[in-house]
Amino acid sequence: MATEVITTRRRRYLLDNERVLGSVLMTPAVIYIVALVGFPFVLAIIYALSDVTTGSRGFNFVGFDNFVRILDDPVFLRSLRNTFVFAAISNILVVVLAKALAMILVADFKGKWVIRFFVLLPWTTPISLATIMWLWTLDSLFSPIDWVLRWLGLIESNSYFLGKPGLAMASVIIVHTWRIVPLAAVIMMAGLAAIPHEINDAAQVDGAGFWRKLFEITIPLMAPIIAVAVLFGVILTITDMSVVWVLTRGGPTNSTQVLATWSFLKGIEGGALSQGAAIALFLLPVLVGLTVVILRLARRVEVF
Repeated sequence: MATEVITTRRRRYLLDNERVLGSVLMTPAVIYIVALVGFPFVLAIIYALSDVTTGSRGFNFVGFDNFVRILDDPVFLRSLRNTFVFAAISNILVVVLAKALAMILVADFKGKWVIRFFVLLPWTTPISLATIMWLWTLDSLFSPIDWVLRWLGLIESNSYFLGKPGLAMASVIIVHTWRIVPLAAVIMMAGLAAIPHEINDAAQVDGAGFWRKLFEITIPLMAPIIAVAVLFGVILTITDMSVVWVLTRGGPTNSTQVLATWSFLKGIEGGALSQGAAIALFLLPVLVGLTVVILRLARRVEVF
């Protein structure tokens, strides 16, 4: 009987111990992260340092030869440049549009919940299905946008949105911005809701107009929230290949090729797993560098 009591007390002690309970609750998450991120990352490093291909069973260590080869590849350099352009322009548009949208959605008006539903719809829709819709909308022959522009007399022939390098990149950026804006708007809505009403009321009593309150109160107080939205947007932009792959597959003539799509083309469709892994690993320093810069800027603004 005494032994049972001691065992019961020991179990209760273990369940009440924060260290033990925390370790038990964190274990499934750690296993999930290791299986989903850690193992593929280690495997990518091994592949990048070898000559492994899909058509051969050979596996030889080649050091940094794959990195030297891809640095001499003009398509890789173009993909790297396109990745920065794609991420920079789309996230600037996301911040501006999401901020404006968040300010509209926090206002009181009838039908606000219906508008919020339609705003969130692009984010909840599977990206492949949504991009296929845009693929039809921007089709070179059957685009409804071209039909409307021709009907208005603004153009005489098809625009070929996905067939011209400049228009193709603009189309990819617009579609990706359309996808990310709802998430950023929700994040910024939370930031706007956290601003004390007393500050806006005091500014209004002092005679501050809309633009002055925006640039001297709202944006400075929301800087950390905006940084979080930008960080999520950058990660989703650089690591996701769905929009580019469905719309253009990197074309025409690699004008919309980014690191994610070029890595897939080289490693999976081309069979050169080693070079594909080496290209994918270039995403790591890019993401780490951008993350450090964004978080440091956010922290500096928050301190001041």
